[in-house]
Amino acid sequence: MAVLFLGYALGKAVRAAQGRLGFPGGPDPSAGDYERYSQVVDVATAQWMAVATGLAAAALVLATVTAAGRRIPRPLMLVLLALALLGVASGAVMVAAGGFFGLGADWEWYQGVAGVAVTALLGATVWSYARATAPVRGSAEEDLTEAGTPG
Repeated sequence: MAVLFLGYALGKAVRAAQGRLGFPGGPDPSAGDYERYSQVVDVATAQWMAVATGLAAAALVLATVTAAGRRIPRPLMLVLLALALLGVASGAVMVAAGGFFGLGADWEWYQGVAGVAVTALLGATVWSYARATAPVRGSAEEDLTEAGTPG
């Protein structure tokens, strides 16, 4: 997953350097898209913010499998992972709508499949982290918190 997010960041960096919207290999945004973006933020700035998002997502995914990441409180990690999953899933819905049903941008069907697959992979990452960090029933730590004394 981290490699996918790094690839996303790289693709957005290419577009940011070009001052263009979109993603390499994706549909070309319309002039209206550029106009709407420029009313809120410069196109290159928007793309550089997407680069930062991709890098942050890669770091988040790496944190699920590293010792340093395991020091981050579990509830915070689960919230961050859920937000990342929501963002990826919303992007996948837009790509799939274009690829499968011709709604919105002119994505291809295989790009829609890729969006669904990436969402499933991130969902598996979240599930794996949640299971791996779940409290163990009957542990000594749990005994301490329930009884107030060891044992």
